[in-house]
Amino acid sequence: MEDIFVGRQSIYNNKLEVYAYELLYRASEENRAGVTDQDLATSQTIINAFLEIGIEKITGPHFAFINLNREFLLNENLRQLPKEKVVLEILEHVPATEDVIRSVKALVQAGYTIALDDFVYRGALEPLIDQASIIKIDIQALSKDEIETHFRQLKKRPLTLLAEKVETPEEYEYCKALGFDLYQGFFLSRPKVVKGKRIPANRLVILQLLAKLQNPDVEMRELAQLITQDVSFSYRVLRYINSAYFSVSKKVESIPHALTLLGLKHIRQLVSLLALTKIDDKPTDLLNTAIIRAKMSEQCAAALALPDTDTYFTAGLFSVLDALLDMPMQEVIKGLPLADEVCTALLGQEGKYGTVLKAVIAYEQGDWDKVNLPGLEPGTITDIYLKSLSWADQVLHAVQAHPAD
Repeated sequence: MEDIFVGRQSIYNNKLEVYAYELLYRASEENRAGVTDQDLATSQTIINAFLEIGIEKITGPHFAFINLNREFLLNENLRQLPKEKVVLEILEHVPATEDVIRSVKALVQAGYTIALDDFVYRGALEPLIDQASIIKIDIQALSKDEIETHFRQLKKRPLTLLAEKVETPEEYEYCKALGFDLYQGFFLSRPKVVKGKRIPANRLVILQLLAKLQNPDVEMRELAQLITQDVSFSYRVLRYINSAYFSVSKKVESIPHALTLLGLKHIRQLVSLLALTKIDDKPTDLLNTAIIRAKMSEQCAAALALPDTDTYFTAGLFSVLDALLDMPMQEVIKGLPLADEVCTALLGQEGKYGTVLKAVIAYEQGDWDKVNLPGLEPGTITDIYLKSLSWADQVLHAVQAHPAD
């Protein structure tokens, strides 16, 4: 997987505690921006921070300041960012045009926090000042008289004032004595680079799809929309339900009809399985292993009269996600809304789901001494394994063909 990077610089409060981090574009581990296209830099920073590395890994419990130009302020997709986590920092060259003011007002009404960067007062900025919560004053760009004039005028409003580019102890003491609320600059902390791995595009989509499927509140209507958005998914679901395995009396020709016949539990299992078949560069044997583990875990749980057999299926199916996605399992489960006990099973084969999964993997590997499922005779486990092999063959045959086949 490709290396990716995000820079971050700490922002401190009066107690010199970290208040937030400003996110910065970085193309490598070299700690410099090298920005030639501001739009591209902003896009890449947001993608790397929120979709690839994970904002919690970069900022922990603190806010993330994100630099925005005019184009991003007018982009509706901006509202997909978590308002409780971000501060939207409007760059100094953004003009206070009617469309910008309208967009900023809407963002504030939606609950977002606005900061103005490299602030130098102009009357035209009044509409943006009215919407801002934080004003950043570049103390290197202004004389002391100008800093103090700005400070006095802005302090009349309910604003948080941030001194940026604080580069010496003397500058810090000066700003602190003046009464600034927040501080940022080389004297306090130089930017640091956080490194991560880019998940290939098709695997990121798959991870997002699996997350949707594991949402306990997902409805049949949402699943139908999810499936019909992908032609190959729709084809494979219909091919599966019309296969000899189901022996339906009348051909099923629509996704809603297929969902009605399968039910929510089985459609979740099927679409999760289909998602894994979309990973093109992995051997079929790996997917086959996942399907066998899933069915065997489910059937062992059923034979033991355990509840939630579908969750045992999920634990078995997801037990090879690290190999399929080329990611550590710890990173995989961060992106999925799985119950803690399922995570425990996937990470350490412990807990109620992990106990069954551990026995299934031991049987698969011929490690008979570790096939420990009290209540199930060896012959019963063998029977379940053989039936799971047969089921996996049928499923793979039904879902792996392409529409052109």
